[in-house]
Amino acid sequence: LKDQFDNLDKHTQWGIDFLEKYAKFVKERIEIEQNYAKQLRNLVKKYCPKRSPKDEEPRFTSCIAFFNILNELNDYAGQREVVAEEMGHRVYGELMRYSHDLKTERKMHLQEGRKAQQYLDMCWKQMDNSKKKFERECREAEKAQQSYERLDNDTNATKADVEKAKQQLNLRTHMADENKNEYAAQLQNFNGEQHKHYYIVIPQIYKQLQEMDERRTIKLSECYKGFADSERKVIPIISKCLEGMILAAKSVDEHRDSQLVIDCFKSGFEPPGDFPFEDYSQNIYRTISDGTISTPKQEGMRIDSKTTVGKAKGKLWLFGKKPKPQSPPLTPTSLYTSSTPNGSQYPIFSIEPVHYCMSDIKTGKPRIPSFRSLKRGVSLITICFHLQGPALEDFSHLPPEQRRKKLQQRIDELNRELQKETDQKDALIKMKDVYEKNPQMGDPSSLQPKLTETMSNMDRLRMEIHKNEAWLSEVEGKVAARSDRRHSSDINHLVTQGRESPEGSYTDDANQEVRGPPQQHAHPNEFDDEFEDDDPLPAIGHCKAIYPFDGHNEGTLAMKEGEILYVIEEDKGDGWTRARRHNGEEGYVPTSYIDVTLEKNSKGA
Repeated sequence: LKDQFDNLDKHTQWGIDFLEKYAKFVKERIEIEQNYAKQLRNLVKKYCPKRSPKDEEPRFTSCIAFFNILNELNDYAGQREVVAEEMGHRVYGELMRYSHDLKTERKMHLQEGRKAQQYLDMCWKQMDNSKKKFERECREAEKAQQSYERLDNDTNATKADVEKAKQQLNLRTHMADENKNEYAAQLQNFNGEQHKHYYIVIPQIYKQLQEMDERRTIKLSECYKGFADSERKVIPIISKCLEGMILAAKSVDEHRDSQLVIDCFKSGFEPPGDFPFEDYSQNIYRTISDGTISTPKQEGMRIDSKTTVGKAKGKLWLFGKKPKPQSPPLTPTSLYTSSTPNGSQYPIFSIEPVHYCMSDIKTGKPRIPSFRSLKRGVSLITICFHLQGPALEDFSHLPPEQRRKKLQQRIDELNRELQKETDQKDALIKMKDVYEKNPQMGDPSSLQPKLTETMSNMDRLRMEIHKNEAWLSEVEGKVAARSDRRHSSDINHLVTQGRESPEGSYTDDANQEVRGPPQQHAHPNEFDDEFEDDDPLPAIGHCKAIYPFDGHNEGTLAMKEGEILYVIEEDKGDGWTRARRHNGEEGYVPTSYIDVTLEKNSKGA
């Protein structure tokens, strides 16, 4: 390649251009990674919930799983940014620095090669000039010799002319000899420089260019590897992000979400009772004649179950015709307690309207005969709530179950605040002891105001806890009473079903029916087993305590986390399950605190 200097020049330039082309490729890849990470972060930010500090955290497992997936996706976007940063620092930046150095080195080697070539060309020109001069002098010497020989053979030529031609011949011959010697010296010098150029200088320059090009190739190989390593380094973390997404997907529990919906919207109100039969024919006196079709009273005393079901079909108002019951009065007699000077009355609630509304709806006797009346009762609560103003301190404006949850949450928060104040009091007492033992560290009396304030806060918190616990006990007692009343109401409904009043109509007075004589079709011993307290109830399953429960209230059963209990009565919708220990101790435990497993065919057994 001694004569391929120009081709090597083009090849080294192509190598640098290829290096810069790959650097441009890496730069565009970095921009793609950065834009991808930015778009992912914007996507996560778009779908992340914007909650204020007062908002509750998402409780549904599907929502929690989705938010966990968003967090993992945000971490994944961060790893894409790491890839872009690593490529920019390790690959692109290194390529740009090396490209600059490579251009400088290539320029230096090419300048040396051009200088060597220029010097060789100069030597060749000097040798060529001496050669041409030697050639010219030789031709002049030949002409002088021919002129001298011609004059020497001419008999007419004078001796002076011959002598002059001889001197001119000697001069030209001498000059030719001098140019010959100079040409020989220049030729020898050129041959030496040419040998040095092609065997020493140019090979050394080509070797340096070769080493430079090989280093460029090695650098490209290292950058290729670094490009892949930048991606491979984050693969374990990306795999963890994907595993986190899979775990989030597996954490979705449809049963837990359903239970959360139940716990969130369960009001604790009793469902509307059966719509009573109102007989308007008892005051009508009909004349019985031969053409009159009448039903004997003895037949009217008995109601076939099929006939009852048939009549009930006409009253399935939830999806069909709906009766129009008379709505109960919405305001008590004490509602109008003040009058104007002109004698007109205006409404003033002498009692708390919310308390009245709640007591009106939560009565033991089912006064709301339909869902419309129940909705009317809820609307009444809303009206009374607006009249009362903002939310009450004891949450009496809420349904019983929601009120119980709110009170329990407030008690938990107050207990946490009390624990903080207790810890602060202990720390102040310790600090005061240290100051008393080492007065140079501080004045013990300076801590007394803070200690007094802490003690006052603790007393205030204890009073708040005691007050809220009293409200909670009241709510839980009402829930338990409602459960008992509902149980009794169901039994009375079964016992009184099919009874008639002596006039042939149904009566709505439960006391009257109890005092009346038993019917022929009634079985008084049908429900004796349910009220038998001597024999313990059979276990219908077992449960495991998920959370500890203190069980301070009467009728409840304390339990520890992980404790196994027998289930003897399922949750009736009030949030409590009746359980029994191995030693026979029974009581109610919160259904949300346990994991219940019912035995197969337990209800039939």
